[in-house]
Amino acid sequence: MSLKSERRGIHVDQSELLCKKGCGYYGNPAWQGFCSKCWREEYHRARQKQIQEDWELAERLQREEEEAFASSQSSQGAPSLTFSKFEEKKTNEKTRKVTTVKKFFSASSRVGSKKAEIQEAKAPSPSINRQTSIETDRVSKEFIEFLKTFHKTGQEIYKQTKMFLEGIHYKRDLSIEEQSECTQDFYQNVAERMQTRGKVPPERVEKIMDQIEKYIMTRLYKHVFCPETTDDEKKDLAIQKRIRALHWVTPQMLCVPVNEEIPEVSDMVVKAITDIIEMDSKRVPRDKLACITRCSKHIFNAIKVTKREPASADDFLPTLIYIVLKGNPPRLQSNIQYITRFCNPSRLMTGEDGYYFTNLCCAVAFIEKLDAQSLNLSQEDFDRYMSGQTSPRKQEPEGWSPDACLGVKQMYKNLDLLSQLNERQERIMNEAKKLEKDLIDWTDGIAKEVQDIVEKYPLEIKPQSQPLAAIDSENVENDKLPPPLQPQVYAG
Repeated sequence: MSLKSERRGIHVDQSELLCKKGCGYYGNPAWQGFCSKCWREEYHRARQKQIQEDWELAERLQREEEEAFASSQSSQGAPSLTFSKFEEKKTNEKTRKVTTVKKFFSASSRVGSKKAEIQEAKAPSPSINRQTSIETDRVSKEFIEFLKTFHKTGQEIYKQTKMFLEGIHYKRDLSIEEQSECTQDFYQNVAERMQTRGKVPPERVEKIMDQIEKYIMTRLYKHVFCPETTDDEKKDLAIQKRIRALHWVTPQMLCVPVNEEIPEVSDMVVKAITDIIEMDSKRVPRDKLACITRCSKHIFNAIKVTKREPASADDFLPTLIYIVLKGNPPRLQSNIQYITRFCNPSRLMTGEDGYYFTNLCCAVAFIEKLDAQSLNLSQEDFDRYMSGQTSPRKQEPEGWSPDACLGVKQMYKNLDLLSQLNERQERIMNEAKKLEKDLIDWTDGIAKEVQDIVEKYPLEIKPQSQPLAAIDSENVENDKLPPPLQPQVYAG
């Protein structure tokens, strides 16, 4: 993936983040620009080619030896030049093989003794072992409880996972790449079996694969993270040394669109650095990816607050490079290699996790190859900054002389801040007045609509009608009712 540096900042085409084979998934510099699927295909193809070449070479050497032996048999009794050359070649070959074997075993013994010394010197304390055992037991219980909801399918998955862990235990002598191949094959086989035989929906397959990865990698972490058989630790020290040497790089050199003088932006930068550093404390590849994703989202938010508009991909990569330079995460290369080797490949090929991880790999590759042209500096200035002879001066306002009083500079800086605050205050007041006017207009509009309705449909109040006379009322002149009955008394 080629990175470009221009005056407007570091730029990487989004198409360059994808697999160079054109499959549409995200590529990775660790896989030479391929995605995990295409890389495995290329790896197997190259491996088969190497095996075929070795086999052809062995057959050719065997034929040459047989021809030489037949020639020596035909010329017995009279030592010829050909026979003497053959004997000399055979003797040299035998000596070389013996020397190689001796070197191999002596190196192994030395490596073994060295490993023993390292293990003895770096033996973890009992408290760390207890903590690891507690975490492993907790993850195992969570994994079993999770699989109980899948009944028969869960039992089959647990059985396959246990068999894989037992098998990988006896394959620890293999190289880390071969152990990674075994793990990736297991991921693929389990996912395919769930989809074909178990008829499990894809979204549930992803959840199950996340739990399988968590269970497996929690148990294998101490054996496969930064193993002594690789140069991961050497790469970690090299990138740390490189980042320390680049401590003088400023946001302006990288064209980082982030203003750390804004308190909210400064807090987001600190959170992004914390997340990228916290990645080393996680044991599961998915959890390490989650730290990278949180860091990236804080970066996007910081750019958005600074620019007052959504951030673009061209703004994100330089800011991520700046965060890595400022944070100098521990064991950065080991964590990247660990994620590359043992993470569920679907997470690295698609989605936001894969996008952010690919950008982190690009950022590390840029830091390793960073030069004067990348920072828009002259080679002389770049060499002086790298050697520590001098440091770049902070950008001062135009018109200031180098000997200007610091107090005067600070005063003008404060005046500039006050001017910015005054502009913000005026903007807020204008928005408040606009809101007040909108409320008044809204109230007047509602009142007018009510008045129009009242005028269109006027309210008529009719007078109250005369009450009806009571039956027993004394005024019965106009009533055509008989008089009321009078009580009569009868003498018994």
